[in-house]
Amino acid sequence: MQTNFTPEQLQDPELKVANGILRTCVHCGFCTATCPTFVELGDELDSPRGRIYLIKDMLESGRPASELEARHIDRCLSCLSCMTTCPSGVNYMHLVDHARRHVEETYTRPLPERALRSVLAMLLPHPGRFRWAMRLAKLGKPLRGLIPGQGTTAKRLRAMLELAPEHIPAPQPVTGTHPAEGARRGRVAMLAGCAQQVLDPEINAATIRLLTRMGYEVVVPPAAGCCGALTHHMGRHDPAMATARANILAWDAEIAAGGLDGIIVNASGCGTTVKDYGFMFRNEPEAEAAARVSALAMDITEALARFDYTPSRTAPPFTVAYHSACSLQHGQKITALPKQLLAKAGFVVKEPAEGHLCCGSAGTYNMMQPEISAKLKARKLANIRRTGAAVVAAGNIGCLTQIGAGGPPTVHTVQLLDWMAGGPKPKAIEGL
Repeated sequence: MQTNFTPEQLQDPELKVANGILRTCVHCGFCTATCPTFVELGDELDSPRGRIYLIKDMLESGRPASELEARHIDRCLSCLSCMTTCPSGVNYMHLVDHARRHVEETYTRPLPERALRSVLAMLLPHPGRFRWAMRLAKLGKPLRGLIPGQGTTAKRLRAMLELAPEHIPAPQPVTGTHPAEGARRGRVAMLAGCAQQVLDPEINAATIRLLTRMGYEVVVPPAAGCCGALTHHMGRHDPAMATARANILAWDAEIAAGGLDGIIVNASGCGTTVKDYGFMFRNEPEAEAAARVSALAMDITEALARFDYTPSRTAPPFTVAYHSACSLQHGQKITALPKQLLAKAGFVVKEPAEGHLCCGSAGTYNMMQPEISAKLKARKLANIRRTGAAVVAAGNIGCLTQIGAGGPPTVHTVQLLDWMAGGPKPKAIEGL
């Protein structure tokens, strides 16, 4: 793609990166076939190619974003399916992240939307606040049908209440050092995360149990928290960088203190962001530390394969439908490992059709774009049900929450693997 940035514009390191990405695109349109929003809406501007044209015009002109750019960029799930499909290697992730920041900093959204986005940014990255918000949402859930109107704000409020879980688990603090069982084989850090701690703290517990049983000491520094993805994908650059910086400094201190064999992330949306810290901080004082952290970051399935996971039980005779989270298959390019580990544990694994398409969760997307999200969820659930599987396994808390609301029982892949290696049966499938 030909670009026309001025020499002065290209002095900006962010625009220089955007220019390089734009010039990689050859307009082939392969991305449209695998873009969930284009598949559902059929609008060229809701395809990666269409959004790239909008972003190019917006950035080259140097003007503030308009309602048009904001609408179509907001509709992007950041599922990154286009990056898997693209034959030219266009780094759409970095381009759309830049565009989101530009929109956030130059476009004035309607007041209700500004308020909602601020509330989400204030609550979701903070487990304590988010837990209280979930308790209030649970109380308000029966009243969601009484919210008047069919406007965007009303639909978003109803969607937020609909997502509130019926049961909010008790907190399970995990910060500190968890010693290895038996002879210590190594030492790893684990990202505790934010929303996952509230929605399903057993995922972290299963991860720690499994790793310590395999001989790995697990450290969870108190100073490390949200990875920054939620605010990063909302275009809120400074808050995202602040939380990411805290993680980098906390983990780098652990590297210096006792060394780390890996930084384990069990929410694939977070993992994609942590692995990108090196790029995000390339022009920051923490550049070297960020690069060290990104190099050590591993999805839990990568760690289990590297550490030679071995089950100790015989799996029960039921079929698992494996849902490949977009951030895992498209963001981190991890496709075979989770299925191989589940099969090694003895489960019969089936893959739903259209596995490349997003379930519609995508961080805050199911709250900000509830109509598109609902269509994608219905499509995903229909494909899952056709497998006849008794349970759905996935590696991202957003997907588990989205699919589990109205679908079959959902469990994190690590919970099934922990169960087959001596851990407890996951609560979500106790009745199976």
